[in-house]
Order: sequence, then structure tokens, then C-alpha cells
Amino acid sequence: MSQQVNETKQIAAFLLKEIDRLIDRPVRIMEVCGTHTVSIFRAGIRQLLPEKVELVSGPGCPVCVTPNDYLDTAIAYARQEDVIITTFGDMLKVPGTSSSLNQVKAEGRDIRIIYSPMDSLQIAKDNPDKKVIFLAVGFETTSPTAAATILAAKQQNIKNFFVLTAHKLTPPAIEALLCDEKIKIDGFLLPGHVCVITGEEPFTFIAQKYHLPAVVAGFEPLDILQAIYMIAKQIHAKDFKIENQYKRVVKTLGNMQAQKIMDLVYKKAPANWRGLGVIENSGLDLTDAFSEFDALKMIPVNKEISKEPAGCRCGEVLRGLVKPTDCPLFGKVCTPNHAVGSCMVSVEGTCAAWYKYGSRVFHFE
Repeated sequence: MSQQVNETKQIAAFLLKEIDRLIDRPVRIMEVCGTHTVSIFRAGIRQLLPEKVELVSGPGCPVCVTPNDYLDTAIAYARQEDVIITTFGDMLKVPGTSSSLNQVKAEGRDIRIIYSPMDSLQIAKDNPDKKVIFLAVGFETTSPTAAATILAAKQQNIKNFFVLTAHKLTPPAIEALLCDEKIKIDGFLLPGHVCVITGEEPFTFIAQKYHLPAVVAGFEPLDILQAIYMIAKQIHAKDFKIENQYKRVVKTLGNMQAQKIMDLVYKKAPANWRGLGVIENSGLDLTDAFSEFDALKMIPVNKEISKEPAGCRCGEVLRGLVKPTDCPLFGKVCTPNHAVGSCMVSVEGTCAAWYKYGSRVFHFE
């Protein structure tokens, strides 16, 4: 074990030295994956890199980018007497305009944590007199499993299962960032989990249109350091392309079967992102063939007028414009136990990671 640790330290030290040699100006590299965000903080990679290399967290946490409008709609549905809400656990604590799913659950509403969208189908079968609404939140990583669940509901003729969809696509969000003159980014760490599904092709515009480097990265500390090293080599050579550091998992064309299921069930649509606003073709709505499962189309609902919390700078954090510590609420009235903004709720949120790991200092001997 000690030999392995020494080898890891030696490889990391080599990569850090090479990154320092290759980069001769200040650069900002953005990760757009919540798992990368947590891995970077946990391993202290920000502190290990040369000062001229700044890592910036982008809109990579699906819970964080889900706007209050969606949350308020979910809460309104939860308050209907004949509705059961099914959701992954990290959605419960996300604050809406005036409440949260956690608070509504405490009031006695039927909100159930599930570990797979398929769990919702059994709940629907067990409760035929209830409408079961699954909160479908996530990026390309989770949308195929939700699509497979909808296909199964169709095949099994389950009439009381519905989806409130907030699935989002990563490439349009990256392009929206690149079109924002306020945001200065010199390269991207691309999300390995997303690229398992999509492959590399959807991200080629970063190099071809915007002449910036981008590397698909794994999630171990050495994966991330190697990906940054690959970006540094591209910047040094001024030869920009999409590279894949995570070849042991990500294939060039991605998961073709998952893509096929997504294309069958979903169609691209405008989507509202916290901090970025409405981005064309960045969301997934159900196609007409599966519209019977669309909660918004099938179940009337009235919700409150949505507002973002006063003073919260989550939107700017998600765009890489400010650090969490620039927010006046951070660490004071906004903590993981009492979150004001969504970026402090999810374990993959930038504010939550900064709160837990941000003050640590790391060194390689």
C-alpha cells in the first residue's frame, strides 16, 4: 500500500511540475460536473495547482441548476390530496420560494425517496387510487433510466404514473457560458459520467467553434490532474481539440442504446437553468407518443409566483463569476444544515463542497 501511495505522489508531482512548465499565463479551467467538483475539493487539487491555474466550478450539479419554478411546481403537486411524489433524496432539502419538499413532507404529504425511477412504477401499482409523480431531474447521465421507466409504464399500461421532467443537456449550457462575455474560460474538464452516454461528438464545438481545449476526465485525483495536464499541453501547443482521458470507461460514440431510448421518449426543448436563464434545446420534454405521462399536461396545478432568495448568489457561482465565499450568506445564514441556496444543499454543490473542504491546505513532499 505504501508503495502505491508513493507512486501516486510521484505521478502527481510530475503532472503538477509539467502543468507549471506548460502554462505561461493565468488560465481558468471549468469543470461542469458535480462529482468532479467534490473530487477536486476532497483531494485539494485547487491548492496543489500553480497559482496561475484556476479551477472554476460551472453548472455541473443538476439539483443546483434546477430553478425555483420547478421546485414550486413539485411542492404544489405534493400538496394535492391524491398525489404521491417520488424523488431522489437530494431534492428534499432544496428550498423553493417559500417552502421545500422536506417541509411539505413534515406537514404530512406523501413524498417518497426512491433509489431508481423504476421504484415509482411499483408504488403506482400499489396505489391505484393515487397519481404518482416522479421528479425527473438530472443530466444525460440519469435521463436514460427515466426514459426506460416511461417505456416500462407504457408497456405495462400503468395509467397513474407521471413525470415532472427537468432533464437537461450539458452541451447547450456550455455554449451559453461561452457566449457570455463576462465569463472567461480557457478550457473545460468534461463530465465523464455524461460522456459515457453521449460520447465525445456533442462537445466538439468547443474546439471547432470556440478554439478552446476540452478533455473528458475520470474522477480519481490522478484522472483529474492528467486531464488538466492534457489541457495544458493543448494550450501550450495552441492545438485545440476534444480529448478523452477517461478511455477506460468513455467510448467515442458513447452508449448507443441509451441514446436510442432517449431519442424515442424525449424531444429537445427550451429549459430554464438557475443562473443561466432559458437555453434553447437544453431540455428534454416527452414526445407526443408519451405525453400521457407528462404531469404538467395531464394534472392541473396552481403554484405560487416563484422568486429567488434575496442575497443568494448561486446563479453567479454556477456561471463561474464568483466564488461561494463572495456570497454574503455563505457560512453565515447559509450552511448545509440551513441552506438558503441550492448550491449549498446537494453534496455535489459548489457551495457545499467549498464549505466542507475549501479551507484545507495540501502539499506533496
